[in-house]
Amino acid sequence: MRSWTVGTTPGGAHQGPMAVDAYELTGADGLRAVVWTYGATLAELWVPDGTGGSVNVVLGHPDLTAYLEPRNHYLGATLGRYSRNVGFGRFRLDGAEHLLDLNDRGHHMHGGVDGFSRRVWTARPEADGTALRLRLVSPDGDQGYPGELVAETVYRLVEHGIEFEHSATTSSPTIVDLTNHSYWNLAGTGTVDDHLLTIAATRVIEFDQRMVPSAGPPPPVAGGPLDFTSPRPLRGCTADRFFVLDGPQPAVELSHPGSGRTMRIRTTAPGIGVYTADRFPTGARSGICLQASALPDAPNRPDFPTVRLDPRAIYHSRTVHEFVLG
Repeated sequence: MRSWTVGTTPGGAHQGPMAVDAYELTGADGLRAVVWTYGATLAELWVPDGTGGSVNVVLGHPDLTAYLEPRNHYLGATLGRYSRNVGFGRFRLDGAEHLLDLNDRGHHMHGGVDGFSRRVWTARPEADGTALRLRLVSPDGDQGYPGELVAETVYRLVEHGIEFEHSATTSSPTIVDLTNHSYWNLAGTGTVDDHLLTIAATRVIEFDQRMVPSAGPPPPVAGGPLDFTSPRPLRGCTADRFFVLDGPQPAVELSHPGSGRTMRIRTTAPGIGVYTADRFPTGARSGICLQASALPDAPNRPDFPTVRLDPRAIYHSRTVHEFVLG
C-alpha cells in the first residue's frame, strides 16, 4: 500500500499539530481509493470505465488547506460522535442532561465544530493493501458528550465496491452514530442532474426547525415529490431530507445512464440523508450526498431506533457501495 504525507494541521483543542497522511488502497477488480487520516476521509474513489481507464466518483478538495476551512462541507469525512442533528444540543441520559456544542443555528450537527471530521486519526493498513483501519480516542466531555469513546473506521475494497465499517466502545453510557459523508458523481464531472435515484423508503422525516424532526411518525412519501421508490431523475429535484429505510436491499440505487454506471448501497443503518448540494458556493449540484445513518435527533426521540451505547457493548455499522457498469 502506497502512502505519503499531504501536510500538517495547525492543532486544536484536542490535538496538537499533526502530520496528515494519505493511503492508496487497490482492489483486485480495478478499484482504487485514497483515504486521508484527517477526518478519516475518503478523498478519491476511482472505478473502472470499461475502456481500460477509470473515473473518480467522489468529490474532494485539492489540498489540506481546503479541508481545514470552516465550511468544507464534510467532503468524504467520517462524522461523529453523532452523525446527525441533536435538537438544541440537548439530550438526557439516565436522568442527567447533557449540553453539546451548538455549531448549527442553535443546534448540534455532525459532532460539533471540532467533531471527528476535524481530527487526525491513527491509521493501520491491512497487509493485502485493500483495507485501512483508522482509530480515534475521544475523551470524556468531548464536545459535551459523556464517556471516553474509542472509535474505529475501516475502509475496505470489496468485489466491485467499497465498504465502510464503523465501530466504537465507551467508558460510560453515551450516544454514538458514525457515518461516511461522501458526495457522489458517477459521471466524474458536471452535475448530478442526469442521474437517476431510487430509495427503498416509503417514509420521510419532516422537520419543524433546522433538521429537528416534527412530532409524530414520519409521513409517507407515496405519490409526492419525495417518492423515490422507483427511479427518478435528479434534474429539477432539490433535496436536503432524511428517508426512513424500509429494509430491503439495496437501500439506494444511483445510476448515470450516460456512462452506464450504477451504484447500489446496502447498509445496516435505519435511514439515509440525501443532499443534492444546491447550496455549494462553487460547483452547485456537483455531487449528491447519500449519508446512511441514525435518524435525526434520535437521542431525544424514544420512538426512533436507539443510539445509546453502554460500557462493555460495541457499536457497529456497515455500509457497502457496489458499482455496476453496463
